[in-house]
Amino acid sequence: MSQKEQIQLFEEKKVRTIWDDEKEEWFFSVVDVVEVLTDSADPKQYIKKMRARDPELNASWGTICTLTRMTASDGKSYRTQAADIKGIFRIIQSIPSPKAEPFKQWMAQVAAERLNQMQDPELSIDQAVTDYKRLGYSDAWIKRRIKSIEIRKDLTDQWDKAGVKEGQQYASLTDIITRAWSGKTTKQYKQFKGLKKESLRDNMTNLELALNMFAESATAELHKEKNPHGYNASAKLAQAGGKAAEAARLNLEEQLGHSIISREKATDYLPPADRWDSLPEEKDDDEN
Repeated sequence: MSQKEQIQLFEEKKVRTIWDDEKEEWFFSVVDVVEVLTDSADPKQYIKKMRARDPELNASWGTICTLTRMTASDGKSYRTQAADIKGIFRIIQSIPSPKAEPFKQWMAQVAAERLNQMQDPELSIDQAVTDYKRLGYSDAWIKRRIKSIEIRKDLTDQWDKAGVKEGQQYASLTDIITRAWSGKTTKQYKQFKGLKKESLRDNMTNLELALNMFAESATAELHKEKNPHGYNASAKLAQAGGKAAEAARLNLEEQLGHSIISREKATDYLPPADRWDSLPEEKDDDEN
């Protein structure tokens, strides 16, 4: 099952969600939904009382809710009760809240937007541009970042053609490329910048992003030329693509007199926004 976690915003309040590729539907964190609708200081206690006063809901709770790993405010992943739209609708029936109807409409909109984006990938790109602008990124950085997403997609298409398995093998190849051009594994790079669950690419400077794009683009082009098969052959090309970018990095660093690899992250050079959780989802593939 392929799942992608994303933070959605309802009236500026965060709701954790998981998109299930196989079922093609969203699953919403139940405790987040209850907190949004009730403004309760203790939504878990509210859920207990809600189930106690609604025996029918309590009896079907195991069917409505699915334990799903989601990232908590401390940055760690925990098994969390989640429900699809139909299940959330049933839970909402037991919550007397003036926000109930607007929240139902919001959920339907979230679902529709996702399905539309699956049919027309350009919509995802348009949404990404809007999100990055809202967070304060420069137009030049946004153009480069969107291009990097296109390059990444081209690379993963080449890996797919080569028979590389999505998941751990993607993560391993990404690690090879990153380490080859930067001298750090993806995990080490994130630790160097002081990142936890944040996307490494969303926290790269212009030069870092440009070099990462060069490394991934070079790797994709080598795939098109060599037509490798399997992980091992792809790993050799990942190393070669990363080394091509490393040569460019070392040459520029010699002229600049300092390292391009920076500790700076987005929160260091961008104005405050209602944080970074609602950025377009794109995994770094470093810890699958």
